[in-house]
Amino acid sequence: MTYMNHDEPYPDEYLAEILRTTRTIAMVGASPDKTKFSYGVLRVLHETGYDMIPVNPRPDVTEIRGLKVCHSLKEIDRPVDMVQVFRRSEELPDIARKAVEIGAKVLWGQIGVKNDQAAQIAEDAGLKVVMNRCPKIELFRPFWKPRLNQAI
Repeated sequence: MTYMNHDEPYPDEYLAEILRTTRTIAMVGASPDKTKFSYGVLRVLHETGYDMIPVNPRPDVTEIRGLKVCHSLKEIDRPVDMVQVFRRSEELPDIARKAVEIGAKVLWGQIGVKNDQAAQIAEDAGLKVVMNRCPKIELFRPFWKPRLNQAI
């Protein structure tokens, strides 16, 4: 069982392996509003080739970007590799329990989403955990990281 220190930077290989082995991502807090950060992240991850499952509890939201919306994690009808969370940090422990229940392999809290209790719940059940990071940014990091010191 691996426990990460979620206050320290994650090892590059840890993040790379998660992004390389993940196929299906349930995005809790996905929004149909094109101005919301979650919409943009959903779009890029979907266009990159991930099987995205938007999760939004509002009954009037049935589709985002042509993808069928599930109203809860339990409603998802196929295996989920990663539960990505765009919700308040205090909601994360309950989401972590539900991620464990559906057999997810990774719990990923978006930038600004971090909760140590949720990390412990998920890691105790064998899930990998990432907090306060954006998979869209991490996905493209190898391409821009070597160029950070270039003159503009």
